[in-house]
Amino acid sequence: MAGTLAVCFTAATLLGRRLGVEPTLRTLLGVGTAICGASAIAAVTPVLKPKPATVAYALSTVFVFNVAAVLTFPWLGHALDMGQHAFGVFAGTAVNDTSSVVAVAVTYGDEATRTAVVVKLTRALMIIPVVLVLAYVVARRRPEAADRPRPSAIKLVPWFLVGFVALAGLNSAFEFTAGLQSACALASGLLITWALAAIGLSTDLGALRRTGWTPLVFGGLLWIAVSASSLGIQALTTGLGS
Repeated sequence: MAGTLAVCFTAATLLGRRLGVEPTLRTLLGVGTAICGASAIAAVTPVLKPKPATVAYALSTVFVFNVAAVLTFPWLGHALDMGQHAFGVFAGTAVNDTSSVVAVAVTYGDEATRTAVVVKLTRALMIIPVVLVLAYVVARRRPEAADRPRPSAIKLVPWFLVGFVALAGLNSAFEFTAGLQSACALASGLLITWALAAIGLSTDLGALRRTGWTPLVFGGLLWIAVSASSLGIQALTTGLGS
């Protein structure tokens, strides 16, 4: 996981500059591909404060390669004669959104699905350090930052992360009833749907067309880089047949 994250962020920096992708879109696509797709993009949006069209383009690009993964990864796994565990690790590290990870892995086998979900959820936790680092970088790059003292750690913390950690801790420390878990799952689904719908309502489709195909190509190259590094690291360590 550390290897794929390093490869993705390095590729995002180098390829993004080479292709001339706008820095904010470059960051959104890098974080979305490296960590967990739409959830990661939504998490860094309050920090970066991008234009709605930029967020919409990043989300659309991530979704395109989610579909591509669902269609191609099971075939690739069988072509490489990958074991259940190896394919689960591959799916968990190389597919963007959690739902797509499950869709990819469930067609391969039960063990692959269990492994993929654990790997994916662990990968999703990387949102926390990434958002904190981005918050610090953004704060330091503001025009007024040079004339002001270094921002305190408290001011750099995006408070939605505090809520994320607190709820994860509660869910780990206490046994919630099935009814409460179901209600919370429904509420979270509604909230993320409202957030994404709000982005869509404020999106200028003309601005998306003017952005062109380059960011989509860039997102595809990042997806390939993460997939190849995941396979390569496994092949060099535990092997693909495990």
